[in-house]
Amino acid sequence: MRKPIWLIVAALILIGAAVLFFSWRAYRVTPVARQPVASVAPPAEAAIRNPVPESSGDGAQALPSLETSDAPFRDSLGEILGQPALDSLFKPEMLIRHIVVTVDNLSRKRVAVELRPTKAAPGRFIASGDEQHSTLDPANYQRYAPYVRVVQMLDTKQLAALYLHFYPLMQQAYQNLGYPNGYFNDRVVETIDNLLATPQVTGDIVLVRPNVMYQFADPKLEDLSAGQKVLLRIGPDNAAIVKAKLLELRSQIADRSRDTQRTRSPADGPGPG
Repeated sequence: MRKPIWLIVAALILIGAAVLFFSWRAYRVTPVARQPVASVAPPAEAAIRNPVPESSGDGAQALPSLETSDAPFRDSLGEILGQPALDSLFKPEMLIRHIVVTVDNLSRKRVAVELRPTKAAPGRFIASGDEQHSTLDPANYQRYAPYVRVVQMLDTKQLAALYLHFYPLMQQAYQNLGYPNGYFNDRVVETIDNLLATPQVTGDIVLVRPNVMYQFADPKLEDLSAGQKVLLRIGPDNAAIVKAKLLELRSQIADRSRDTQRTRSPADGPGPG
């Protein structure tokens, strides 16, 4: 396994929490930003399960274009995370685009490492044992303590408000990935649900090394999504904190009224909530 990289909301987190945690540079991979599938025409309409409220515009700060969004988005995110944490964790450019790509990738098998919104975390991955029998060393878990503290201090109401304010730009970036009829908030909720479903593992996590990179010896664990594998690698205590924060965020952005789903064109943007 190579150096892991934090993508904690990956939530604006995941845009805050998921983005910091959920991109582990465990595999040498080629960027896998979603591309449109030419052979399958997307439906004209899609059922939006988690509509976000439409901004009234009264007293709201005007949105920049996606191309000029880095500075205002960083400033707003810095008010929530703190400027030192923002500067040490996040890259300065293409933040919204890279967050959207990462959120889309986290519940898949690979994350587009080169499109991550965060900087590489210091330190190296540690495995105990030898080439014949290795386990995930718990010493790895301490490397993430500073990041976990940042996550614990996040105000998810502020985070959700920031997310909803910049949501039209995220929706635009998501559609530009090749989802012209996709709805990004639904994808965020799906990704959070995938991360929350990460299994708990008791005892040592056994690793194998068929080539340069370590893998989980248990095929069921190796078959988990990229984001779920990250939660296993950061340790059970850290994962529990991240899951709790993701659950808080989900309650802010998911539609609680499951009996009132609407069908409309996502290209119209977020509708009234």
